[in-house]
Amino acid sequence: MNSQDVILGMLMKESLTGYEIKQLLENVFSNFYSSSYGTIYPMLTRMEKEELITKEIVLQDGKPNKNVLNITAKGRDCFNAYLLSPLEGDSIKKSDFMMRLYFGEFVGYDKVIIWLKQVQEESQKKLDQLFEQYSLYKDEMHPTQIICIQIGIEEYKAKLETISHGLLSMEQLVEEKSSV
Repeated sequence: MNSQDVILGMLMKESLTGYEIKQLLENVFSNFYSSSYGTIYPMLTRMEKEELITKEIVLQDGKPNKNVLNITAKGRDCFNAYLLSPLEGDSIKKSDFMMRLYFGEFVGYDKVIIWLKQVQEESQKKLDQLFEQYSLYKDEMHPTQIICIQIGIEEYKAKLETISHGLLSMEQLVEEKSSV
């Protein structure tokens, strides 16, 4: 799976602008796909040259023209080939937090507690966003999309539970250290 496959999949359902694709990558897809936003527009340009998509310029009064992207028959074939190919193994996104946490012994418990609280807050926000997306769109979603959101919800719940236990553990270690 690569950004091209993801973009083609988005365009299978409806025509979109580059901005709308960026929004989907930041919101819906960020829970299970990591993409560099700086590569979106060069990717779209390349996909247009390869005739996987076409660009339609829509004139707007008082606003800049809008470039609406459509998938071509060749693009549909390419996306279907991806869907029918063997599943690839999942990979964990790069995590600066996990790397720092792993080496947390070199900074002390107080700093680790700060990191844990920060990631706890960010993860709770993402979980809340998933719940919001689910409640807003569940009636319009395909059952497979519901499963994706449910997996994301469960992953964030597990992460928050683990962080909560880790925070308790770190705070106990700080107390033990200060009472010695």
